[in-house]
Amino acid sequence: MTDAVGSIDTPDAQDELSDAKKPRKGGKRAKKGPLKRLATFYRQIIAELRKVVWPTRNQLTSYTTVVIVFVVIMIGLVTVIDYGLNHAAKYVFG
Repeated sequence: MTDAVGSIDTPDAQDELSDAKKPRKGGKRAKKGPLKRLATFYRQIIAELRKVVWPTRNQLTSYTTVVIVFVVIMIGLVTVIDYGLNHAAKYVFG
């Protein structure tokens, strides 16, 4: 009988022997000390920050203006809703 494609089968004896010969290693982390890992971490941070596309001064001021305007609008909206609910509660509860 032939096996179906994708069926789960037990590994051959030859595969078990080849796996037993290879010692498992901890990877790159196990080879380095904590100070070297820390230095690598900071080097990677700097490398990632160099990839960042930083906004120009004009973009930054326009983004900041948009955020401030949005926050002011939201403060006004919450204030109006709070004022209305306050008066409604006073009307209902006396």
